Amino acid sequence: MTELAASNAAAPIPAARPQRRSLALSGAIALVVLLAALPLVVTDTFILNASTTVFITAIAAASLHLIIRTGHVSLGHAAFMGLGAYASVLANMTLGWPFYLCVVAAFLLPAALALLIGPLVLRLTGKYFVLVTFLLGEIVRMVFVEWQSVTGGANGVFGIAPPAPIFLQPAAYYYLALGFAVVLIGFIARLLASEVGRIVDSIRESEQLAECSGVPVLRFKVMMFALGCGIVGIAGALQGHFVRYIDPTSFSIVQSLNLVVINVIGGMYAIVGPLIGTLFLVVVPEFLRSYVELQRIIFGVILIIVMAFFPGGLIEIGTRAAGLLRKGRAGR
Repeated sequence: MTELAASNAAAPIPAARPQRRSLALSGAIALVVLLAALPLVVTDTFILNASTTVFITAIAAASLHLIIRTGHVSLGHAAFMGLGAYASVLANMTLGWPFYLCVVAAFLLPAALALLIGPLVLRLTGKYFVLVTFLLGEIVRMVFVEWQSVTGGANGVFGIAPPAPIFLQPAAYYYLALGFAVVLIGFIARLLASEVGRIVDSIRESEQLAECSGVPVLRFKVMMFALGCGIVGIAGALQGHFVRYIDPTSFSIVQSLNLVVINVIGGMYAIVGPLIGTLFLVVVPEFLRSYVELQRIIFGVILIIVMAFFPGGLIEIGTRAAGLLRKGRAGR
């Protein structure tokens, strides 16, 4: 009798995960619909441009999330973003390629470099991987500075054409960036929710145990590294054609650090984390523009409070709230 009661109590549990996925999918669809309707209601150029920046940054942060899920933190991710930006811009301006081919080039160049160096650097762990990626990022940045005949050196590249004349309008580029964000972040979310994502998580938890279970650890790590670097290259292409100017400072260690902070603040082990972190790191400073002198202090205090009370990132707030709700229902 006790066993029957226990089995009946446990019966709804298997349905909980599909139900959560269904709710998450419904929430994501509702969010996309709201974002698609925004330009129909808001015509302010500043808001549309800021939103476009959020979409591009979210793609870059989500691409780094792929690498973080393997247990590695890269401080050279912005360098791959720069490779994508320069590949797209130069292919368009010097070779006359259409935008869709420029995006392909922006994906392939950083992905190819990642495939080349991945089997070497991904054997490193912890602080050694962080230091090597930091040095790699600086090497790539110095190539951008010194190769003046191609990259324009420290002056950068001016007068970059938009993907098409219509994208000179803020609302049009807003929809372009939103479309890329939905497709790329949706792809990353689906990948991490699949068997591949479970394998990657097992590698992060214990490489030795995963390897003993027959998982080709290095192959999966290189695959995720190359995929993340290729996707951030697309984000670089979108940024270059949006701002219409690129230079080496746009892809420095500061930008790489920002992408890491976005993942840490939002939550490092759920795809929602970098999205929440992007809103925090991009939108909050915009609201603090009126307090230029105190902006860094206020922003720093907010970061310290979040990290002190929510070590799992801002996503932990939702997790704790859900836990309290479950306890409240169980106590009734």
